[in-house]
Amino acid sequence: MEAGNHRALIVEDNIALARVTQFALDNAGYETQTATNGKIAIELAKEAHFDIVITDQQMPHLTGIELCRALRKLPEYAACPIVLLTAKGLELELPRLRDELGIDATFAKPFSPSAIVKTVNELLAVPA
Repeated sequence: MEAGNHRALIVEDNIALARVTQFALDNAGYETQTATNGKIAIELAKEAHFDIVITDQQMPHLTGIELCRALRKLPEYAACPIVLLTAKGLELELPRLRDELGIDATFAKPFSPSAIVKTVNELLAVPA
């Protein structure tokens, strides 16, 4: 399956980081949509299906972890790949969160946009 057949939801309250991530994924052929917080992301996820969710951890209204918990309760997102972006990687119990919430990958900020694209390609089995 090609990247152009996949939709990615990017949830990031830092507009510059959201744009960089969106630009990288758009250039790789993904259809993307952004949300600036978890509450908006939940509404978007209920309105349209996304094949992968890339979310920041620290956000207003809902943290990335709270967003993951809410998404996992929706049947269509029970097995959806999730990538967590965080500036607080050392403060989070990432192995436990991966097991509990099914988080597929984590990236510490700052991160490489090309590494995000590579991971998304791998998670969605898109050829490079």
